[in-house]
Amino acid sequence: MILAIESSCDESALALFDPARGLVRELISSQAAEHEKYGGVVPELASRMHLSALPLLLSDFSSELKQATTIAVTRGPGLLPCLSMGVTLARSLSVARGLPIVGVNHLRAHVHSPFIAVHAQEPAGFAAARAALLPHLAIVVSGGNTLLVKLDEQLRLTVVARTVDDAAGEAFDKGAKLLGLPYPGGALIEKQASAGDLKKYPFPRGIPEKADLRMSFSGLKTALRYQLEKMSDDQLAAEMPDLCAGYQHAIIEQLASKTGAALDLSAYKSVGLSGGVANNRTLRARLAQVAQQRGLPMLVAEPKHCGDNAGMIAFAAWADVGLPVDAAAVPAASLTVDQV
Repeated sequence: MILAIESSCDESALALFDPARGLVRELISSQAAEHEKYGGVVPELASRMHLSALPLLLSDFSSELKQATTIAVTRGPGLLPCLSMGVTLARSLSVARGLPIVGVNHLRAHVHSPFIAVHAQEPAGFAAARAALLPHLAIVVSGGNTLLVKLDEQLRLTVVARTVDDAAGEAFDKGAKLLGLPYPGGALIEKQASAGDLKKYPFPRGIPEKADLRMSFSGLKTALRYQLEKMSDDQLAAEMPDLCAGYQHAIIEQLASKTGAALDLSAYKSVGLSGGVANNRTLRARLAQVAQQRGLPMLVAEPKHCGDNAGMIAFAAWADVGLPVDAAAVPAASLTVDQV
């Protein structure tokens, strides 16, 4: 029974995972409303809110804590002040209850998160079900990271492609800020785009060459800024749906193009989508189409497991290889998925 703690950014979360049953319980405390006032996450404020929220969540998790035989905690990447809150709690629980502790890389957990639903369908047969889906191409798209990762038959992870600058989620949020939409703006862009003409504003896509799997989103933001400088406030209000449609389309088509190119370069048995941006329904549908065109099943993390959550940390601690949390755990916050 694995009790997991997540505090990498602005979500405080706990979860209990039983390999025989799946996720027994999950709790999460979001700070989004507080950070909206500042237009983005303020690390010092986030860490103080973790300090308040984690003990409250733990008090509501008292019965689950008694069942735990292992403590798992996010060890990075993430915001260092926030990570330290979760690691400190994990270490304290480990000492108080005499339980082993493992650190989980946040990005590795995202890679494994689409398999949570596979496990839930048949826990006893999970190993065989997962083996039939490997090698697997994972698309991790979040506010801070955009990666294509290969999960092979030995559960080794290899980064196939990544963004050279901004992440896709960052492009959504910064684009929304340019458009005057509140933080977090990704969902608001999608809502506006649903009523827009995606062809009216054909924004550029970074690194369009198919042979080059690298991604880039910083130029897209610049193109949006230049377009907005030409428009009056009235024009912006009238053209908002079209601008959002074109902007979102440029992000999604770059992701779809690079995913398709990666799938054509190597043999895969399944495709996965995870990370906070995976909640974008247009992105889900487009990448499902890419997978379907190649006859591959598409695994998408459940909405509650797309953002920062402890469920995927607990699951990865069991499904992946847990790492001991020691004095080096907190400095490891800067580690990326291919360095762990």
